[in-house]
Amino acid sequence: MPRATKIVATIGPASSDLATLTRMIEAGVDVVRLNFSHGTAQDHIERANTIRQAAAACGREVAIMADMQGPKIRVGKFEHGKIELEKGAKFILDAGWGANGELGNQERVGLDYKALPRDLKPNDVLLLNDGLIVLIVDKVVGAEIHTHVRIGGALSNNKGINRQGGGLSAPALTAKDMEDIKTAMSFQADYVAVSFPKNATDMEMARQLANIAGEAYGHKPMMIAKIERAEAIPVLQEILDASDGIMVARGDLAVEVGNAAVPALQKRMIKMARASNKIAITATQMMESMIVNAIPTRAEVSDVANAVLDGTDAVMTSAETASGKYPVETVETMAAICLEAEKSDLCKLDADFLNVTFTRIDQSVAYGALFTAYHLRVKAIIALTESGSTALWMSRHNIDMPIFAMTPSLATQRKAALYRNVRTLHLTQSTDSAAVLKAAEDLLVHNGIVQKGDMIVVTWGEPMGQVGGTNALKIVKVGQY
Repeated sequence: MPRATKIVATIGPASSDLATLTRMIEAGVDVVRLNFSHGTAQDHIERANTIRQAAAACGREVAIMADMQGPKIRVGKFEHGKIELEKGAKFILDAGWGANGELGNQERVGLDYKALPRDLKPNDVLLLNDGLIVLIVDKVVGAEIHTHVRIGGALSNNKGINRQGGGLSAPALTAKDMEDIKTAMSFQADYVAVSFPKNATDMEMARQLANIAGEAYGHKPMMIAKIERAEAIPVLQEILDASDGIMVARGDLAVEVGNAAVPALQKRMIKMARASNKIAITATQMMESMIVNAIPTRAEVSDVANAVLDGTDAVMTSAETASGKYPVETVETMAAICLEAEKSDLCKLDADFLNVTFTRIDQSVAYGALFTAYHLRVKAIIALTESGSTALWMSRHNIDMPIFAMTPSLATQRKAALYRNVRTLHLTQSTDSAAVLKAAEDLLVHNGIVQKGDMIVVTWGEPMGQVGGTNALKIVKVGQY
């Protein structure tokens, strides 16, 4: 049984060499994430080259996702690396501190985001180090934010700051992000993930920058909005409309909206993404214990399985594969969990179409192919596609048979690696539809996917060889040509 849910794996010091990357791709990685919060431009360029080498060695195409750092709001550095904050103690976050090289101490620390004092007022709740430390704002005096400690603990260099409930004015795209997008386009990253977008405008700006940077390479990436801010939730549909997909980034989102709100939000976001024909990725701490342990906790297994049952396109690793001790084992375990969860996922395709209004010919053909395949119990669904759109539309509905996107476009092959239940095959297309259909059938037989007598459903556009315009559907019995 082929696995429908895709795996996005972050690489780092533990997994950037060719041998480990090759083993990870063999174990089931579909998309490799480059975290631009760490490393230099040259590091990312070299890792992208290694990813392509590893994928070629495995005979597969995998996508590369360039994940922008965004406006991570952090404290500065401390004189001794860290301090211990006691409950009830007074502490100052000082945007003016450090300008002359001053280091933090027990009384105050500098900020890398100098506009933070303007965003705060008395009684605001600040969450530091992913919410482990809680500060209450007493007053703001110029560049100084005077607080007292509600929940204390160790605070070390460069830890992040969130405001409970959101509302910080930092722009989604920093100057660093703009340069990083150019770097990502230099190696034609298939996806660009934008951190902390607040609205559709943030995503539209990021897309414009990426398209301009990619123009020299004839490349346009797909854009993923990382939902991390509380203010993104009320405008989620607008962000979806401006994006190609979303990432349920549960870390920073949980800090802003509270841990208890995240599971329901996750389900809602995945459902909205599928209904909007967009991609959904579920991320953060999915297999966290495997950073140091060879097996996950039962809670982590349930977490991954529930994301699969929610309909996510992909589940994602972070430190587990970037810096953990068991990067390959993490991928193997995650793949096994996805497979088991998918076995129990009931197919209710007819119900999906009860209230659907078809407004486009190509979408109608895509849905018609699903409906036909489901009721005839065919072996596979084949979309002959240039852009991959037909395969994406098909993948928004749960069906217990594989969808194959056959395309002459290498970029489409890589992008479709993230679509749930879609597998890609390279197929040269011409204007002779009969010859292309025969070539598609031969390719499936050659790969052991179908055999003589099996039934398949094929969609394509007439005339062949142009982007867009899927308008034909055929039910084929293998070997009838």
